[in-house]
Amino acid sequence: MIDVLYFAWLRERIGLPKERVQTSAATVADLVEELKAREERYAVAFADLAAVRVALDQELAEFDAPLAGVREVAFFPPMTGG
Repeated sequence: MIDVLYFAWLRERIGLPKERVQTSAATVADLVEELKAREERYAVAFADLAAVRVALDQELAEFDAPLAGVREVAFFPPMTGG
């Protein structure tokens, strides 16, 4: 089980701030594909991965990062400086 967190417009599109997900995904990209296959709202939220960032256990990561041993995955839009 992995805790998956959604922030900003991802949260709005999916309709949840957080959920526990049972997954067999090896990487973040695999997890995204599993989520997109669940329901249309996930497919809409993850339609443009260039507009999504990910953190694994609160550390920025890439979509090809492995999920082995990860407890929390957070998805959020890119942050701007200021």
